Amino acid sequence: MNIDPVAFRIGVIEVRWYGIVVASAFLIGSLLALREAQKQGWDPDKFLNVLLVVIPCAIIGARLYYVIFKWDYYSRFPAEILSTWHGGLAIHGGIIGGVLAGYFMTRRYAYNFLQGLDIIAPSLILGQAIGRWGNFFNQEAYGYEVNPGRIPWAMYIDGAYRHPTFLYESIWNLLVFGFLIWLRRRKGLRSGDLFFSYAILYSIGRFFIEGLRTDSLMLTSNIRMAQLVSVVAIIASVLIIFWRHRRKTM
Repeated sequence: MNIDPVAFRIGVIEVRWYGIVVASAFLIGSLLALREAQKQGWDPDKFLNVLLVVIPCAIIGARLYYVIFKWDYYSRFPAEILSTWHGGLAIHGGIIGGVLAGYFMTRRYAYNFLQGLDIIAPSLILGQAIGRWGNFFNQEAYGYEVNPGRIPWAMYIDGAYRHPTFLYESIWNLLVFGFLIWLRRRKGLRSGDLFFSYAILYSIGRFFIEGLRTDSLMLTSNIRMAQLVSVVAIIASVLIIFWRHRRKTM
């Protein structure tokens, strides 16, 4: 499947589909989060200020995380470090950068940090679902070669039929988004439950899908970083939810 990653050109400036898709993901996610923040009594101007800090920090974190694990390449081509339009944004790095920025911003405005994480959780997973289509246009984040007779939905990428892992993750993330919207309406939730549920469910899907990919960031020759982070996130989130609810009943 040959796809032009450039959507259009303005003179010598190339506007890539990857950038359009990622920008759309941030915009849609931000509007959804802003709407929920207003419902929960947050000042919209202050919430927008939080987003204006969180989003750039998330992008920086996502890029730094990717560059660190691909340093062999970027040390030889340092000019490529800022070329985010070529791809190379790692969601785990983005979450770390965004959460840290969100912590300091919510403290600044005296808002509940965990409540803020709950507000942003459905927007985050929806943005990830949309953002994966940027990988489609860049023809990256795909899986191993497969037999199209056995896997009829395989896509022809990089000279072979392969698992469209970006599609798998997009579909999984949409399902998680739907579940979080349903969960948000349930009674008995504590602050942080929605975000930690997001962390558990996203990590489950990511763990299995990551095993099909050919471009994983590796901690060692046989340990995929995303799978390791997913396991840690699942265990930590389950323990935090259990501990917080147990405290409530004690």
